Amino acid sequence: MRLSGKAGRAPATRESGFAAHRAGVDRLLASYRAIPDGATVRLAKKTSNLFRARAQNTAAGLDVSGLDKVIAVDPVTKTAEVAGMTTYEELVAATLPHGLAPLVVPQLKTITLGGAVTGLGIESTSFRNGLPHESVLEMDVLTGAGEIVTATRDNEHADLFRGFPNSYGTLGYAVRLKIELETVQPYVALRHVRFHTLRALQETLATIVTDQAYAGEPVDYLDGVVFSAEESYLTLGRRTDEPGPVSDYTGMDVYYQSIRHRGAEADGPSQPPKRDRLTIHDYLWRWDTDWFWCSRAFGAQNPKIRRFWPKPYRRSSFYWKLVALDHKYDIGNKIEARKGNPPRERVVQDIEVPVQRTADFVEWFLREIPIEPIWLCPLRLRDSGPDDRATDRVWPLYPLKPRRAYVNVGFWSSVPIVPGAQEGAANRAIERTVTDFEGHKSLYSDSFYDKDEFAALYGGKHFAELKKRYDPDQRLLDLYSKAVQRK
Repeated sequence: MRLSGKAGRAPATRESGFAAHRAGVDRLLASYRAIPDGATVRLAKKTSNLFRARAQNTAAGLDVSGLDKVIAVDPVTKTAEVAGMTTYEELVAATLPHGLAPLVVPQLKTITLGGAVTGLGIESTSFRNGLPHESVLEMDVLTGAGEIVTATRDNEHADLFRGFPNSYGTLGYAVRLKIELETVQPYVALRHVRFHTLRALQETLATIVTDQAYAGEPVDYLDGVVFSAEESYLTLGRRTDEPGPVSDYTGMDVYYQSIRHRGAEADGPSQPPKRDRLTIHDYLWRWDTDWFWCSRAFGAQNPKIRRFWPKPYRRSSFYWKLVALDHKYDIGNKIEARKGNPPRERVVQDIEVPVQRTADFVEWFLREIPIEPIWLCPLRLRDSGPDDRATDRVWPLYPLKPRRAYVNVGFWSSVPIVPGAQEGAANRAIERTVTDFEGHKSLYSDSFYDKDEFAALYGGKHFAELKKRYDPDQRLLDLYSKAVQRK
């Protein structure tokens, strides 16, 4: 079964794929040896999916130019072997022709598999498939010590296997990953269910996570959008091979705007919900065309501008370039100053709270932080580890509790800076509230924790032990130094 989407760059044979990969590994190791003793080891890459500021570094970095390919796809075992710098766009293009996809495909095409594992990723299959690192069967990691080790959940490097997620390159870099794949169908049938209260949405979401069904229909994909406390939606996706018309949100239409509709609270079987259909390819990348709703900041959702916006540039990788220009030249704040407005604080975060605290957090957020819409994505760990009671040993640098449902809340914008306010006031308030609600936040953006709180939240003791074993000479940054914004 060949599914829609451009052909990937999968190798002609398994042997050629591994031969090319070995050549890439040789270049990687040569570049490591060329870095002077005592110098910090970094990747030699110009692009990043991180929103926090990165220290300027002019020294030569690791050459990962040969580590951006799919090595092999095995449709029989439903596995893929992939170089660490391979983007999900390339990975999906190689697996869809076999009727397969990664268990979790993060929303943006340029996210790499290694990045999603070391930095965490999430999407609408996470309520049944967990997070991307949970589908990893084994991985080769270049450690800070300059060694490539193979880590699995039960070999001599199981501690690195467990500690690698959320380490953000502070323990090493993924060189090769072997991951599980799952069968997909050519289409995804969508059902958009509207709610007028966040409490009703929370209750329904929790039930769907448990039942993996709603109103008699199976649910294979699940996420949601909050436009206001009185208008929120869950989008329920069902795999199907039934032919029929499909929508296209890569042109003039904008996906998130298509979700909205009038209807009673928690549309049920007695009231037809709003329905839609996408190819599996377009469903997986439904958010990328407009970077969720962030393209509106660049005018790309204005029909008069969108009509002339080149289609190849309607994608997150191009918006990243615009963001980089804004960071370099402070364009946004200069425009605000011309309007007589104060500068703005960037509030770009993904956080997780237990599903029972979802409404509490979102209600607080809508009161205190003037940003909308908000994305919701439920998740539950697949793997509870050898001892469910030892929750800090499951994935110690991001210790979610086994068999407990969480909801990822994503918000990506900025707010006016109140004169005289502490630096990062809005982000600090979010951090405090997330901790109060027994949650965590991802570390890809600005953070303001002090060292003790950070260590308590992100596996400080475990990280120190891993750092001592796999980066004894501190060639890589430590996690606090890399992740936390400090002045």
